[in-house]
Amino acid sequence: MARRDLSGAVDFAVLERMTGVDDAVSEEVLGLFAQQAALWSPMLDVREDGWRDGVHTIRGAAAGIGAGALAEACAAAEAAEKADAPPLLDRVRDALDLALADVAAWRHELMLKSLR
Repeated sequence: MARRDLSGAVDFAVLERMTGVDDAVSEEVLGLFAQQAALWSPMLDVREDGWRDGVHTIRGAAAGIGAGALAEACAAAEAAEKADAPPLLDRVRDALDLALADVAAWRHELMLKSLR
């Protein structure tokens, strides 16, 4: 996985502005995002009592790293009535998968850069 594998799901310029282009801080923030995704993604199901909390948490984490489409999908799902939420949560899961793939590619690049 490498920078060429980026889909555009994450605007890493947002992350770089936030971290001051500090690779160590970027790695830490992306690692935290991946951890948040792993922790909260099982909640992205209306059968879970905390589904709205999961969407809200992922939304904030997504906005912080520049995953705009994911943050927007989360906002739509969070605002929806429970009965209308399942297809919106599908969109969140799809956007999360794309964002995580971009995060993995970026982290890989950071790791390679640190080896130089």
